[in-house]
Amino acid sequence: MDLRDIDLNQLVLFQQLMVERRVSRVADNLGLTQPAISNALAKLRRLFADDLFVRTPAGMVPTPFAEQLSEPVGYALAMIQTGLNQQRSFDPVTAKRSVTIGMTDIGEIVFLPRLAERLSHEAPGVMLNTVRNTAVNVRDDMEAGKVDLAIGLLPQLKAGFFQRRLFRQRYVCLFRRGLHPGKKKLTLSDFRTAEHLVVVSAGTGHAKVDELLRRSGIDRVVRLTVPHFVGVGHILQGTDLVATVPEKLAQRLAEPFGLTYLPHPVKLPDIGINVFWHAKVHRSPENQWLRRVVFDLFAEDAANAGSERGG
Repeated sequence: MDLRDIDLNQLVLFQQLMVERRVSRVADNLGLTQPAISNALAKLRRLFADDLFVRTPAGMVPTPFAEQLSEPVGYALAMIQTGLNQQRSFDPVTAKRSVTIGMTDIGEIVFLPRLAERLSHEAPGVMLNTVRNTAVNVRDDMEAGKVDLAIGLLPQLKAGFFQRRLFRQRYVCLFRRGLHPGKKKLTLSDFRTAEHLVVVSAGTGHAKVDELLRRSGIDRVVRLTVPHFVGVGHILQGTDLVATVPEKLAQRLAEPFGLTYLPHPVKLPDIGINVFWHAKVHRSPENQWLRRVVFDLFAEDAANAGSERGG
C-alpha cells in the first residue's frame, strides 16, 4: 500500500475508534456526523480489505488485523503531533487546564498530598485529576491524550511509551503498635501464626506478591480480604491483623493510624515504581513540566531517575 492511497484523517478516525469503540463518541470527538464516520470507515475497510471493527452490543470490537494495525498507527500519529507542537511554550503560573495521572490507590495515598500542594503554589490554575490504572484502559487513554502520565508498576506499557524510575521499594509487614512489642523483625513462625489482612489488588503488580507467597508454600491465616489499600490503615488500627504492603505505604500510614512495620520474613523482590508517558507527549512542554514536578518530588535514585527509556 502506498501512503498516497490513504488520508491522514482516516487514520485519526481509526485510532479514535480503537479508543472509544463507539461511532457516536468518535463523531462527537471529531465534530462529524455519524453517517460521515460510517462512510469513512467503509472506505478504510475497502482499502485494507478487512472489516476492522465489528458492531456488537458492547460497541465496535476491533478485528485481529485492526489490533495489529493500532500500535504503528498510534505511534506514527503521535510522532506527527509531537513534531507539530514541539515549539509551543508553557507557563504553569498562568496555565488554565487540567492534568490527569493514572495511579493505584497506593499512589493516591503516597503521591497526592505533596503533589497537590506543589501544584497549588506552582500552577494555581491547573486542576489535578487521577484515574485508577486498574479501572481504565490506561494504554488506550494515554494514546488518546486522556491521561498525561501514569505512575506505578505497569509492565504493559512498552512500545510507544517512555518511562523513568522513581524509586524501588520493598514489602514489609504492617500492624498496630503493641501487637508484637519489642520485636525488631518478624520470624517466619510469627508470620505463619499471625492473622492476616490481604489486599486482593487484581490487575496491578502487587497481586504478584500473593502468588509468590503461595508458590513458596507459605500458609497464612487469612481473616479478611479487601479489594484496595485505602482502608488498610483503618482496619489494622482496630484489629490484630497483619498486612503485607509496600514500604512507602507503610510509612504514610504508620503515624496517623498508630501502626508500625517490620521487614518481611519472606524474601520478596523489590518493586520498581516508574513514571510512564506516551511518545506523542515526549516533547510537549506541558508534559515535560509535569514530569519534572513528579521527578523533583519523588525520585530517590538520581542515577536511575535521570535515565529515560522508550519502549
